[in-house]
Amino acid sequence: MMNQFLKISKNFRFSLLAIIILISFSLMLNASLQESATMDELAHIPAGYSYVKYLDYRLNPEHPPLLKAISAIPLLFQKINFPIESQNWQNDVNGQWAVGSQFLYESENNADKIIQWSRLGPMILTLILIIFIYIWSSELIGAWWAFLPTFLFAFSPNVLAHGHYVTTDIAATLGIFSSLYFFTKFLSEPSKKHLIFAGLAFGIAQLLKFSAILLIPFFIFLITIFYIRKTLNDWPDAEPSKRLKRFSIRAYHYIKSVFIIFLIGYAVVYAVYFIFTINYPIEKQKAGTEFILSSFGNRFLAETDIQMSGNKILRPIGEYLLGVLMVIQRSSGGNTGYFLGEVSSGGWWYYFPIVFILKEPIPSLILILLAFLFSIKNILKILSTNWRIKFKIFNDYLGLHFAEFSMISFIIFYWIYSMKSPLNIGIRHILPTLPLIYILTASGIKKWFLSFTTNYNNFFSAIFAFAFNFTKTILKSAALTIILLWYILETLINSPYYLSYFNEFGGGVWNGYKYVVDSNYDWGQDLKRLKKFVEKNDIEKISVDYFGGGNPKYYLGDKAQHWRSSMGNPKDDNIEWLAVSINTLQNSPDDEYLWLKNIKNIYQPDYLAGTSIFIYKF
Repeated sequence: MMNQFLKISKNFRFSLLAIIILISFSLMLNASLQESATMDELAHIPAGYSYVKYLDYRLNPEHPPLLKAISAIPLLFQKINFPIESQNWQNDVNGQWAVGSQFLYESENNADKIIQWSRLGPMILTLILIIFIYIWSSELIGAWWAFLPTFLFAFSPNVLAHGHYVTTDIAATLGIFSSLYFFTKFLSEPSKKHLIFAGLAFGIAQLLKFSAILLIPFFIFLITIFYIRKTLNDWPDAEPSKRLKRFSIRAYHYIKSVFIIFLIGYAVVYAVYFIFTINYPIEKQKAGTEFILSSFGNRFLAETDIQMSGNKILRPIGEYLLGVLMVIQRSSGGNTGYFLGEVSSGGWWYYFPIVFILKEPIPSLILILLAFLFSIKNILKILSTNWRIKFKIFNDYLGLHFAEFSMISFIIFYWIYSMKSPLNIGIRHILPTLPLIYILTASGIKKWFLSFTTNYNNFFSAIFAFAFNFTKTILKSAALTIILLWYILETLINSPYYLSYFNEFGGGVWNGYKYVVDSNYDWGQDLKRLKKFVEKNDIEKISVDYFGGGNPKYYLGDKAQHWRSSMGNPKDDNIEWLAVSINTLQNSPDDEYLWLKNIKNIYQPDYLAGTSIFIYKF
């Protein structure tokens, strides 16, 4: 009977997980079908196709290949024209934008079909990540409580937004999450199998986003903490005369293990880059590397990479290193952006905390805060003890909850790194920490939920304690249910505008642009909606100042007139309509569109295409 019950329970959990995955996929697909190409997809989609079709890596070297290649696989089974003979492909150094525009919009291809089939790859990776979150959560907090972080991640508006774009952010989240999982698995259960899996996961993470290179110092930190703890625990029991030898051998094994993990990982990186550079002319690769790194600050690294790119054996690693150096260069240089009424390229250290508070749904913020406060309460109790007890509690915590410690440490490490960087262009850059935040939140909520009053001395106090605990459980269950219903309703109500999602603190999907734009709000996703607006209103001519990966001429034909602020009022050219991307308006200097500000309130457009294209009629 018990086995049958457990089997039914297991089947029910699998069915529930399948429902969550199906709904999450449906929401992403629905949003995707209504949206045009985002800015980065204009470069990523053609680059991925050129990797798998031509085994040539000349496009988009600043991002690793795996996500782009996976996205391009469905395109191999379609009849598609690629501008292989164009001057931008043949002669340009990293002519990704021009080739992307030619590939999607100027080569007699069905751009929407290419975009939608390409987005299937990142959506599948997102679903795999949802399953992975459930698996690791089950090991840490139990099979039923594991549904809480799984639910939060699967229906997060930020995940649903970036989970269906051909960009590297959700892919990076999967790579870092899986790499962290297998590394901590190896530390707690060392074996050749776990060592190999940790190495493979590390390599895959490097192929998904260059920020995964941060795993190198982080893994060294983790294995150092792990070694110190085990050494301190075993020190008293070891013979004094043999301590140095014993713990030196242990240190050697740990160093060797982490070295092997990195070696396996970079063997995977080498193999993939080797395949995708087979038909990349070596002289063009070296010339391109030299041109791109001509202004790179560290000349030793730049010259080393240039030499590697011209070597037949080392050039796959040279191409990988080129991407790393390009990311370093861009991160240090920042990116001009709008934030809280200010336009700057210098960045803001408080950018990510503020954006997280504005874009994370309030129900999950409540859960995160509740779990945090409950944990702080327990920590304060520990701090009131003497140092011996503190040390014992922390030592026991590391022994029993090292995976949890790893998550907390990575969140702190990654957020500090992100906050120090001047590259502030979207919440997507801290997505790798989101599943970890949700798992830690679920763990804290579980402890809060299962905290009971146990102080009773007699039968009557025991009855009172039981009634009190029962009432608390009912109230906690009701509160948790309301919060989760609020969360899913928030997601459904704001469908399909997930990229522009802001919570009530941030003014919702229609007002979030007042605080921050770029990939937080306007990435060019609404061009197809502008097309529908033009068709519905039978507009003969409309001036368009568009930011994104779409092409107004492709969707609107001769009805679209390219426009900029400096061209003045389109009414002077007998054009009664103007469509402007809000990202352009917010990121512009104060004197941009001054003529428009003099005749209209630019933040109260006459019409909207989606959430991000403001439309004015004169």
